[in-house]
Amino acid sequence: MPREKFQTLTEPMFYILLCLRRECCGMDIMAEVERITTGRVSIGPGTLYHLLEQFVTAGLIRETAVQGRRRSYILTQKGREMLEAEYRRLRTLTSDYEAIL
Repeated sequence: MPREKFQTLTEPMFYILLCLRRECCGMDIMAEVERITTGRVSIGPGTLYHLLEQFVTAGLIRETAVQGRRRSYILTQKGREMLEAEYRRLRTLTSDYEAIL
């Protein structure tokens, strides 16, 4: 049986949604991800805009403004819930790791 889309998030997905807790455009997201991760994670424009389109379609984010080619987005309630669920999942993983070691 195939895995449900967005059942778990990749690292770029997680950081994009994390950035969109406040309204951002694509360029702001790319810069913020690099800042948050001190350069450890870099998201290229192709990956970013593909994921933004998928997130809009899934109802995780919504478009808030369009100024020429510049589009801004923000998390929806569903997106906040997805981000929180992924955070809890990651905490469980690290907790299991700590319990074993």
